[in-house]
Amino acid sequence: MSDLAGLVLLTRPDCDLCEEFLAEFAAHLPATTAPPLRRLPVDSDATLVRRYGLKIPVLLLDGELVCWGRFDPAELDRLLGAPARRRERL
Repeated sequence: MSDLAGLVLLTRPDCDLCEEFLAEFAAHLPATTAPPLRRLPVDSDATLVRRYGLKIPVLLLDGELVCWGRFDPAELDRLLGAPARRRERL
């Protein structure tokens, strides 16, 4: 299986949902504070295809599932040990 250390986003070419996922990730964690995120084509490894092929996009942290389909900022914060972001009340 491919190296899945760190934050890895499993994607497919021309995946609009993957691009949306990336935009939400970038908005949540600005590039200056975000851990490095590596994109990996899910089709590059048969095991990844079997496990995650129908769930793209998939965010993994050290090989463990963080979220799939839609970005889950609370789960990523929890796994990274960061405090949950508070929204200002209007």
